[in-house]
Amino acid sequence: MLLELRIENLLLIERAELRPGAALTAITGETGAGKTVLAHALDLLLGGKPRSGIVRPGAREAYVEGVFELPAALLEEPALAGVRELVGDEGDEAESGPREIVVARRVGAGGRTRAFVQGRSATAPDLQALAGRLVAFFGQHEHRRLTLASAQLDLLDGFCGRDQLTLRRQVGDAYARVRALEAELVELSERAGTRDRDLDLLAFEISEIEELAPAEEEKQSLLTERERLRRMDGLVAAAGAGAEAIASEGDGGAALLLAEAERLAGSVAGADPEFDVLAGRLAALRLEAEEIGADLRRYLDSLESEPGRIEQVEERLERYDRLERKHGGSVAAVLAHAERCRAERDRLERAEVESERAEEELRAARAALERLAARLGDARRKAAPRLAKRVRGELAALAMEGASFTVEVEPRDGGIGPSGAERVELMLAPNPGVPAAPIREAASGGELSRVMLALMTVAGAGESRTLVFDEVDAGVGGQTARAVGERLRALAESRQVLCITHLPQVAAVAGSHYRIEKSAVADTALTRVEALEGEGVVAELVRMLGAEDSDGAARRHAEQLIAAAA
Repeated sequence: MLLELRIENLLLIERAELRPGAALTAITGETGAGKTVLAHALDLLLGGKPRSGIVRPGAREAYVEGVFELPAALLEEPALAGVRELVGDEGDEAESGPREIVVARRVGAGGRTRAFVQGRSATAPDLQALAGRLVAFFGQHEHRRLTLASAQLDLLDGFCGRDQLTLRRQVGDAYARVRALEAELVELSERAGTRDRDLDLLAFEISEIEELAPAEEEKQSLLTERERLRRMDGLVAAAGAGAEAIASEGDGGAALLLAEAERLAGSVAGADPEFDVLAGRLAALRLEAEEIGADLRRYLDSLESEPGRIEQVEERLERYDRLERKHGGSVAAVLAHAERCRAERDRLERAEVESERAEEELRAARAALERLAARLGDARRKAAPRLAKRVRGELAALAMEGASFTVEVEPRDGGIGPSGAERVELMLAPNPGVPAAPIREAASGGELSRVMLALMTVAGAGESRTLVFDEVDAGVGGQTARAVGERLRALAESRQVLCITHLPQVAAVAGSHYRIEKSAVADTALTRVEALEGEGVVAELVRMLGAEDSDGAARRHAEQLIAAAA
């Protein structure tokens, strides 16, 4: 049940607070005063999308907050697992009384929205899942939606109960599974036509890569070898000149001269410590020169390459370059492409097996869909006459006694769809002796409103404890208006009902009453929400009757309406 509703800076409302009663609450006011702002506030709490310009001019953001009494075990539903984490464990209901939950929504002037549950950030889907189980909202044009086949099917399934809605979701999932498998089979069939060609192409690319057996280490080694082979003459000349300078094959060279100097230094060893140090360095230099000379000779001997080696290296590096240009620009990309080709080759080679597997799964999925759809259809056919009987009883209470109403369940064109294998047609004959026809053809606007109220009362509210009707009494008047008011009051005996109305006959039967009034302050229009009691209710009914407050007859009429409702 909705305990409190707070609104700030929403359209024309600067600040408002409502504490609706447990039974029927009427919300009235002049046309254009902003009554449907309250409906839009509730829609925001239900996770609805805010419309453009919803923030009051000059304000930074709009804020809507609802305090609800939380039904026992509601949060145990699997669909509310996310909300349950937000709410947490706040004590046992038996010890602390019924739990309350606070749901809120902020809408910035730029359009950004934020949702809250118990003061913690939530998502719009969280609000839809939670508030949708707390409040059922019926807009002023809801009766027009009744002419849609999909809405009529939704009503019948809603009347069947939660198990039916769960079964319908299962049918939808099964239908999606069938469509996915059908699409997979089409794809496999299309690929079968090019399978041989694709396998040949994959085999060529795999063999081309495997024949080269590319490796990053080998490529770097080949690049180094190519550079050495390209500059072979220079390397031979440099190594030969160095070796000759240090250790000439004749009777000269730096090593021979250093050896003679070392011999002379040895002849005076011990004569001067400082010279002994220099002599040691001279000996080390002679040894280093001999090693460098020997190394240069060995390097020179190794430079004799096999004939045609440079061509072999160039050809292999060209193959590296060609594959890298085709498959990603690096050795790693070439190797990754080879792995993808092998995986695709394996998949294509299994294509026939995959097709058989998909066909078998499709047969099983279709059979499962047919079983689920049959159960769904059986439940609809059993529920249809019960729904019709209940609606006829409601219509009798709404001054349509004698009206014929039936719910026809017929096969759906095109077979099983995501909502099952049936379509529903609501048939109405407003007066005795008139053939029944689809409600889109048979009912006037006022009759549609009453049919809608009857259907929503019976089938559309689900388990919601709070029902909100936004001018659903549009198009009715006189004794019919009184009947609508009585029906709303009867409905409010078991649930909380909020009704935005223009009819004094409806407002007169309400247990609590709020008036929406628009005024202009400093050229800015503002809407004020005021709770009415006693004489305030009488005055508002007089206004709704189209009379001035001083009109005695209208006042007596208003008092009679209130007295009749007592």
